[in-house]
Amino acid sequence: MRHSKKRHKLGVSGPHQAALLANLSVALIQNGRIETTLAKAKALRPFIEKLVTLAKKAAVSNESGRKVHYRRLALSRIRSKSAVARLFDELVVEFSERSGGYTRIYKLGQRIGDAAEMGLIEFIDKADTGYTKGKRGAKATADVANSASDHATEVATPAEEVAAVENVETEVVETAEVEETK
Repeated sequence: MRHSKKRHKLGVSGPHQAALLANLSVALIQNGRIETTLAKAKALRPFIEKLVTLAKKAAVSNESGRKVHYRRLALSRIRSKSAVARLFDELVVEFSERSGGYTRIYKLGQRIGDAAEMGLIEFIDKADTGYTKGKRGAKATADVANSASDHATEVATPAEEVAAVENVETEVVETAEVEETK
């Protein structure tokens, strides 16, 4: 049976895929955002988010042995001491309040050479609140409708705008005549 076997294949062997994701995650940790193919970005997202979860567990842990354990688990996956140090020391502070969704993927279009779909994957900023949970309720829809109707009543009809312009023109002409008589 194939239960719990869903993964992005990327058309390469297992060790090649592990090395590819490790290198992409090191680049993402060091630079904050990388441009790659959309398939690689989608494969990288769960990989890097699990690493951020390890870093968060280490930050919350009280035992020094547990912290070292989580660092070694991350190091076994990405094999870069500097990237693991940056993730566990600097980046984990940004994600301490978030409960998931640490990355964002933008679609960039097709690459010129081979028409591969390109994407930009980046870490989400600390200040970014993202979408609110749940679907928009009836109250939110009613608020939007009310604000739209309020805006519609503020906008004058074309006939009213023409009349207002004519009134301004007559006032300008009257003030010019008054100035000429002085």
